This record gives sequence, C-alpha cells and structure tokens, in this order.
Amino acid sequence: MQIQQLAINSVTTKHSGLEEALSAYADAGFRQVEFVLPHVKEWLAQGHTVADVRTLLDSYGLRPIGGFQVGLECFSSSEARKANHALQRENAQLIHDLGGGTLVVGTDGPGDPPGKSLAGLEVVAETLNGFLRSIDGLDVTVAIEFNWGPMVKSFQSAVRICELADHARAGVLFDPAHYHCTPTKLEHLTPEATAWIRHVHLDDMRPIPGDLSDCNADRVLPGEGIIPLSDLIAAIEAGGYSGSFSIEMFNADLWAMPAAQAAKLCYESLLPLCSD
Repeated sequence: MQIQQLAINSVTTKHSGLEEALSAYADAGFRQVEFVLPHVKEWLAQGHTVADVRTLLDSYGLRPIGGFQVGLECFSSSEARKANHALQRENAQLIHDLGGGTLVVGTDGPGDPPGKSLAGLEVVAETLNGFLRSIDGLDVTVAIEFNWGPMVKSFQSAVRICELADHARAGVLFDPAHYHCTPTKLEHLTPEATAWIRHVHLDDMRPIPGDLSDCNADRVLPGEGIIPLSDLIAAIEAGGYSGSFSIEMFNADLWAMPAAQAAKLCYESLLPLCSD
C-alpha cells in the first residue's frame, strides 16, 4: 500500500458540513475521499450543484472515489425494491457525475428471521446483475459489503455472489472489521478470491473475540488493535488490487474531536502500513 492510495470515509468524522470535512481531510494529508452520500446530498440541498461539489473538491486537492448510503434490496416487496433500486441508481449517477468510483452496498435477506442458503446468494447475484445492467454507461462499480445485512456473512459468500453475477463491474468491499467478526480467515484470501475486491476499508479492532465484537463500535485506529493488517493488505495486493484503502471508523472518541484532529490521527495511523 502506498501513501497515494490512502482515503478517508466521511463517516469517520463529525463535522458541521461538507466544507469543514473536506478541509480537515486535506489538511491531514488525504488526497482521496469516500462519502456517506447524504453528506453530499445535504450540501446540494442547500442550493449547490454537483459542479460546485467538484469545484470544492478540486480546491482542496481531493479526489472522490465513491460512497454508500443503503443496502441493495433483493427480497423485499416489489414496490420496496423498485424504490430502493431507484435510490441506488440516483446514488450511482451522483458518483458518476462526481467523477466515477465505487458504490458500496449491503444486502437484505429472505424471511423473518432471515434464511441463509446458496439459493439466496443466487437471488442476490441476479439482482446485482440486473441493477448493474440498469446503470450501464455510468463509471461506477458496485461492491458488495459482506456482513452488512442478515445473509451475506463472509468474504466467501460475497465472492460467490460476484462469480454468479458475472458482471465486469461487480465486486467485493473488504473491511477488516467484518473479517474479524465473520467466519472469514486469512487463508480464504487467495489471489483468485481477492481478484474480486474492488474497494477496501481500513480499521482495527479491540481485543475481543470476533463473535462477541460489535463490528462498528469496537473499531480502533489501525495499529491499536489485534487485526494483522499488514498480512491482510499483502494478501489483497497479491490478487492484483491497486485501488484505494479508505479508513472507515465508527469511533465515539474520534467523533468527539474536531474533524481536523480526528482526520490527522487517522492519517497518521495509516502511515506505518505504507511502503513509501
């Protein structure tokens, strides 16, 4: 991993608005930003345009690399799926208009409680393929985040979905916190499997067994936890990954700080993992 691949997800900091966030990230040293997409939409709702967002990003020397908002619904009612997929297309268009990147999505599941089955993965794959075909022409990749939702609970399942979807812009989002909290193991990160990774989040986890961990609240800065991040990064890169590594934290201590201070701590925590 190289310094120029570092990015920050805007969920990581609390800020008064888009301008404060971008200023904090640029001052910390980041050159790429991943958005909680409502952070951008809120600024647009104040009377700004997408062109204004791009101008603001350029003024801070930041490149947008995508974002997320909601999961991709595959098992809800026809009406609910229609509304959800319309929102996802809107989000894909926004990412495209900002310059292209990755739309990260989770998935839902069938039944209550949700069932888990290979047949269910086939439904997700079919839905993903259909959604990707609906956004043909947009410079957007869709990455499935395993452990975001009730059914896709491992890296292996997310890879299976991509294999079944068989679409060039389908891929997997890899997050060490989800690696820690699911049956995923380092030996599962073969070059063949990691070739499906389209985006990577970075974080570390408190020394709590994975099955007892909260995959969001138990995150700590890289280097402060128990995840073998260097080994994970090496395995991911062995599959040919050369994209962004975006720190994504849900940490109350960081949220209590000014955005500039939190972003600086995040950036500094990533430097020991870089090869340059």
